[in-house]
Amino acid sequence: MEILALFAVFALLLVLGVPVAFAIAASTLTTILMLGLPPVVVVQQVAAGFGKVSLLAIPLFIFAGELMLRGGISERLIALASSLVGHLRGGLGQVSVVASTLFGGVSGSALADVSAIGSTLIPQMEKRGFSKDYAVDVTISAALVALLLPPSHNLILFSAVAGGASIADLFAAGIIPALLLAIGVMAAAYLLARARGYPTEAFPGLAAVGARLVAAIPGLLLIVVIFGGIRAGIFTAVESAAIAVLYALLVTAVVYRSMPWPAFKGAVAHAARASGAILFVIGAAGAFGWLLAYLEIPAMAVDALQGVTHEKHLMLLLMLVVLLVLGTFMDLAPMIIICTPIFLPVARAYGVDPLHFGVILVLAAGIGLITPPVGSVLFVGAAIGRISIAEAMRSIWPFYLAAIAVLLLVTFVPALSLTLPALF
Repeated sequence: MEILALFAVFALLLVLGVPVAFAIAASTLTTILMLGLPPVVVVQQVAAGFGKVSLLAIPLFIFAGELMLRGGISERLIALASSLVGHLRGGLGQVSVVASTLFGGVSGSALADVSAIGSTLIPQMEKRGFSKDYAVDVTISAALVALLLPPSHNLILFSAVAGGASIADLFAAGIIPALLLAIGVMAAAYLLARARGYPTEAFPGLAAVGARLVAAIPGLLLIVVIFGGIRAGIFTAVESAAIAVLYALLVTAVVYRSMPWPAFKGAVAHAARASGAILFVIGAAGAFGWLLAYLEIPAMAVDALQGVTHEKHLMLLLMLVVLLVLGTFMDLAPMIIICTPIFLPVARAYGVDPLHFGVILVLAAGIGLITPPVGSVLFVGAAIGRISIAEAMRSIWPFYLAAIAVLLLVTFVPALSLTLPALF
């Protein structure tokens, strides 16, 4: 009865349009009262949810990403991407994918990615004759690559929820799937651009490529600082995030001289708001996850799936379907916190490595970010392109197919996720 009440209240509040963090907290409190437990348990578990030291890396990486966004890094990365792939069919569409991949390795956030790259390239694509739906679709799909690249906030969150899975190994596990996703989105962009006859950009010459690479190197070095420092054991994820903030300040304020005081204040304010919202969701979802464990729902999930099938690949396919459906109405952070304690024990029971499962979960849930009705990346991209959600969905199916194809490949070929962690 309590399990039914927990999920029924949560679903009802989501349908009514209640923000997901409040829906999680309210459903948790309702169920705890039904169980006769003291309400203070909710407060204790919310505090415990965002009290993990490793979660300090998330607001710091958000701040570093904001500094990079407002300090001119994105423009230099776009210029470099344009010189590298602008001459391919689809021109600026291909530039959007490569620029998103480069910026994703700096920001670690799909929302920051679509904001930084989309605000520049979507209007440019419209001026060059690309349709609005194509400009928005290729940009929001490319932004998903950031979810799997260091310093992905979501992989850090999964590490905290999964009982301390190595953040360095998770960062390494996401690199090959991220590059495959970028290639898949580029292929979809190429085919759609070819069908519609979209233009290419002129190749600027090797000298221009070299000059733009030199200009972008200070920003790109942040990727080396973050991943290389953690992987080499020089500093922890939290220390890496703090160093990323200092490095971002140095590059934008001293090297590029593109961080005026108003921009710095804007970065601080936006990072504080984003961090507060994310940490509140994490805290509420932490209480929800504790209640799931208290009600022994993970064990029930293992028994239920083993009752359906003992075949590993069929179980993974069933899990993907559930995750893709959940991703359509749940944001990424709460989905990671709620689904990890339910599905990770199931995955382990079937011999799936936690690193492999973490990549599967983040990628499957990430597809929901470009899927209505709750896709936050979709909404931001549509707002930048000034089109409705219905218009944005008109031609997004090739990008969905590319993302789902990569998801299936990553799910059923574990070596794509596990080779780099083992190698390092």
